[in-house]
Amino acid sequence: MDYARFVDQRTAAWDGFESRLDEARAGRLSHGALEELAFLYRQVLHDHALVRHRFPRTGAARRLERLALDGTRTLGVERGGHVMGPYRFLTEAFPRAFRRHLGSCGAVALVFVSSLLLGFSLTTLRPAIGAALLGPERVEGLREGHLWTESLVSSIPPAVSSSFIATNNMGVALMGWAGGALAGLGALYIALLNGFVLGAIVAVTWHFSMASNLLEFVSAHGPLELTLIVVTAGAGLGMGQALVAATDRPRRKAVADAARDALVILLGCLPWFVLLGLVEGGISPSPSVAWPLKLALGLGLEACFLTFAWNPFLKEPR
Repeated sequence: MDYARFVDQRTAAWDGFESRLDEARAGRLSHGALEELAFLYRQVLHDHALVRHRFPRTGAARRLERLALDGTRTLGVERGGHVMGPYRFLTEAFPRAFRRHLGSCGAVALVFVSSLLLGFSLTTLRPAIGAALLGPERVEGLREGHLWTESLVSSIPPAVSSSFIATNNMGVALMGWAGGALAGLGALYIALLNGFVLGAIVAVTWHFSMASNLLEFVSAHGPLELTLIVVTAGAGLGMGQALVAATDRPRRKAVADAARDALVILLGCLPWFVLLGLVEGGISPSPSVAWPLKLALGLGLEACFLTFAWNPFLKEPR
């Protein structure tokens, strides 16, 4: 890459970013201009990282370092000089992003439920499908009247299993969220795959008269876990829609807004996966906790998340 050509191509964007920063400091920035500033800020950070690696100690490197610092200070501070903390993020930013993605979350939920019913129906007709997904060892345990989840109590310390479960669930959510970069196809794939597998597993446990045991196990964590996967995949689908859908807005701005909302949704959901890991590793497999209590916990967690995500006390700006 030629340094002079790179600077010539990018200077206009840097000038525009600097101009928007001046407007932001003066309090003259409209909502649309603020969105443009956020987009230009990401470009400046990208250019800064590139220049530091390829053209260190140059004029462009010094300017981009200054712009990156100025942008971080300006965008990180709200009017009045207060930094947006976790409380504002969780009670305002996350609910607003969640509301804007209700349509894409609904589409993912429809795909998930349809795939679940398909997996259940096919496995009911051909139990070998579910047996292939579970593996011979788990199927043999079902024949003997044992669910594979019993091993979570006897062989793995709760702290270890909780950490593993939370990490695994976050991985699934991240795959669905990142799938938005593939025009939303990755997010839909995660919904299809997880729905089909869940339906097939329920069907094969039904075949061995163990479905009640499975449903008791998932009652404490399952409702919220599935909701979180749908919501994060819905955020990814929202990014995909912005990439391919034709609107009256510039595609660049539409994608930038969708990506920002998707990131907010992902960050808002991740703490709940940690909580679910504790529940799934310690409470769900425990035989000492009665199933009505597990079900009440599962429904309570679901209600808490939905209330938090929607935030009925939040007023949309006019």
